[in-house]
Amino acid sequence: MNPGRAIADLRDLHRLTGGLDGARRVAWTDEWERARQFLLDRLEELPVTVERDAAGNLWALLEGDSDEIVAIGSHVDSVPSGGWLDGTLGVFGALEALRAVAAEGRPARCVALVDWADEEGARFGRSLLGSSAFAGTLDLQAAAKLTDADGVALPDAVAAHGVDFDAMGGAGEGRREQLAAYLELHIEQGPVLEADGLACGAVLGTFGVERWKAVFTGRAGHAGSTPMDRRADAGVAAARAIVALQAVAREHGGVGTAGRADFAPGIVTAVPGRAELLVDQRHLEPAALAAMRAGAEQAFAGAASEEGCDFAAEPIWRIDPVPFHEGLVGAAAEACAEQAGAERRLPSGALHDASELAGVCPTTMVFSSSIGGVSHSPREDTAEGDLERAIAAYGALVRRVVAEGVP
Repeated sequence: MNPGRAIADLRDLHRLTGGLDGARRVAWTDEWERARQFLLDRLEELPVTVERDAAGNLWALLEGDSDEIVAIGSHVDSVPSGGWLDGTLGVFGALEALRAVAAEGRPARCVALVDWADEEGARFGRSLLGSSAFAGTLDLQAAAKLTDADGVALPDAVAAHGVDFDAMGGAGEGRREQLAAYLELHIEQGPVLEADGLACGAVLGTFGVERWKAVFTGRAGHAGSTPMDRRADAGVAAARAIVALQAVAREHGGVGTAGRADFAPGIVTAVPGRAELLVDQRHLEPAALAAMRAGAEQAFAGAASEEGCDFAAEPIWRIDPVPFHEGLVGAAAEACAEQAGAERRLPSGALHDASELAGVCPTTMVFSSSIGGVSHSPREDTAEGDLERAIAAYGALVRRVVAEGVP
């Protein structure tokens, strides 16, 4: 492994597709294709077979003694004005691991580098597009209705890049069954590893999500002439609920966020008669996530009652927690401990392509530290020494799984 070479590739890509305003590699755009060509140029140096599947995912296969495939990679697409490491660290860390395996001769198992198409969902709002098509979980009927800010439909956008939308559901046919494992390297996008003074850590899985709307109905009134003891202030009920949401999250070891609040009539001279909160709750354990949802609703109802208001909850979206393979998590933790000096296992609060692959084959991830936890921003960064150690740990994990199989 030569982590410095991977970092040099990352810096070259950033010069090609980045700048002061950050990365510009939004999927299904010319800039994204330019980033992929940058990757393809480097793959030409290796004895691999390159192809795109029916969903536009890019594969580079190194043949091995067995038909089993160890898949490695991430995504080169970015959000607008994104960071230089989000996704790309996983792709070029995987490229360096592929170089190392290829240099040792024919491996025991096939190794496939994959660049998943449209992980971010930045243009059409549907994240994990390519990996979900491969995993067989993509709802094509729903995705067909998606349009971007300019009114371009998703099927037309992918067609402009050589993908037949109606055939995307077949992306995993003939290959899903061959996957022995999937291993992904990514920046943490959070502050935990940096706070612990660790370069890298093993990922336990991705959080489940409960996303819902909380509605408080009180009584609107004049801000000047309505006495404080005669109010049914929906805004105050919502404020109490936000505080309670944090307490519930801490109690269960998860996270809870009220990301948006809307008051009606929404003027400074009126007591709010109605308030709405958009709530996001996340946890790695299904039972704890369910308890968080129930606890928040109970606390919200109590907050409403204290202010003389009514409360109702409306579902928006949910996804179950995705635990990663225990044996692979352990192997990743060992590899990270060798590089970081201590073992750290942590959940991912964000979804990744690994979330989809975990339903197909044994899966885990390695996280590198993130400075300040900043991501999806031009300020996204990781100390170069931490990048080197994370890439080295990931490479050791890949070589072990390729040689020995899944622990």
